[in-house]
Amino acid sequence: MVIDGHTAVLGVLGDPIEHTGSPAIHNFLAEKLGDNLVYVPFHVSKKGLSDAVRGAYELNIRGLNITVPHKEAVLQEVTELEDSALAIGAVNTVVRSRKGYKGFNTDFSGFMRELDYYSVIVYNKPVILLGAGGAAKAVMYALQKIGASRIYVLNRSKSKAREIFGNLKNVEILGFDEWNKIPGNEQYICIQCTSVGLSPNDGECVIKDDEFFDLVSVGVDLIYKPKETVFMKKIRERGRDAHNGLRMLIYQAVSAYEIFMDREVPNDIAEALYEKLDP
Repeated sequence: MVIDGHTAVLGVLGDPIEHTGSPAIHNFLAEKLGDNLVYVPFHVSKKGLSDAVRGAYELNIRGLNITVPHKEAVLQEVTELEDSALAIGAVNTVVRSRKGYKGFNTDFSGFMRELDYYSVIVYNKPVILLGAGGAAKAVMYALQKIGASRIYVLNRSKSKAREIFGNLKNVEILGFDEWNKIPGNEQYICIQCTSVGLSPNDGECVIKDDEFFDLVSVGVDLIYKPKETVFMKKIRERGRDAHNGLRMLIYQAVSAYEIFMDREVPNDIAEALYEKLDP
């Protein structure tokens, strides 16, 4: 690529940041689409977040992705919020506007696009949601928007889950060890939103009882490394479909890129990106 006076700068703020795959994703999209931009990582501490956002705006940085641990704190640094970011209470993408940065959340749209790709029908279906962290909030927003009939949230801390989801309709909150209180006369879509099973701890599973997986008709694990988690394996052993989170990762990045550049990313380029990350 050629960097010149017209090159736009994008980036990602996080702490830590060395592990991020975002520069590879966005620079790949820029190359394929012929956009004159460069995307770089910025290591920003919690203490330095406000200065970093203000400095980025003064440096004319077009947009930023926001990752752990800043997705909620950055709400205080934006001048405007898109509806989904406001409802979820977290921002993973900001784009420059006249008054400052506008905040978006593309995690939920990435999740919805993954469901659509795999033809997972959530409307009027019961769902089990494992976890109540930041990713689970985006997934819950999507599930409510799509119209799941009933959502059972299983979390280690029931009080934390109640604090986050307790005011939502058609939601029941249980501990991980209370899964057997879920009615067994239905089959459930199960979304795994915790970090349990993430490489290098890929021999772990947040639900240890094999009988739990008899409830599951299809599973989606937001973890994408390893390619097959224990959660996914247990579902597949029962002859049912299970998917990892790589497509959600790709689609949330594609959605962010579309916001940054105000253009649509064609499906064939999104597929080329998937093949690059999952050869």
